[in-house]
Amino acid sequence: MAKATHRDKKQHDPLLGGRQGKKIPFEFVLDALTDVSPWTRPMFGCTAIYVGEKIVLILREKAGRARDNGVWLATTIEHHDSLRREFPNMRSIEVFGKDVTGWQVLPSDASDFEEAATRACELVLAGDPRIGKIPKSRRLPQISSKNKRTAKA
Repeated sequence: MAKATHRDKKQHDPLLGGRQGKKIPFEFVLDALTDVSPWTRPMFGCTAIYVGEKIVLILREKAGRARDNGVWLATTIEHHDSLRREFPNMRSIEVFGKDVTGWQVLPSDASDFEEAATRACELVLAGDPRIGKIPKSRRLPQISSKNKRTAKA
């Protein structure tokens, strides 16, 4: 039986609802991730890419705030410096109105955009821990020590 591709999942993914026909920007990113069976979900009017339960990237191409168009990396602040050595044009997204965010963008207007986006896919394929987060809504709630005592009683 043939392996399902992101296109197959896109057509049958119930999470996409009525947005199944919407064009995914920078689709070469999904093609590069095929080996890890990525799946997509609409988020912020963009396309979020998941591998397993982790969100790894967001693809954004919108008219408003075009500086944030490109491939967003799901990362954390402690990884910014090491990632910036690999992606010199990477910066925090601006749409959230903060100076520094965990989300970093590989801007689509950068001269090395396709090369950088492809390199980001290679890092995801390699399981690089700097890229990817389990969304808060999918994390198991932490039980405080007080609640643990109550649960035991």
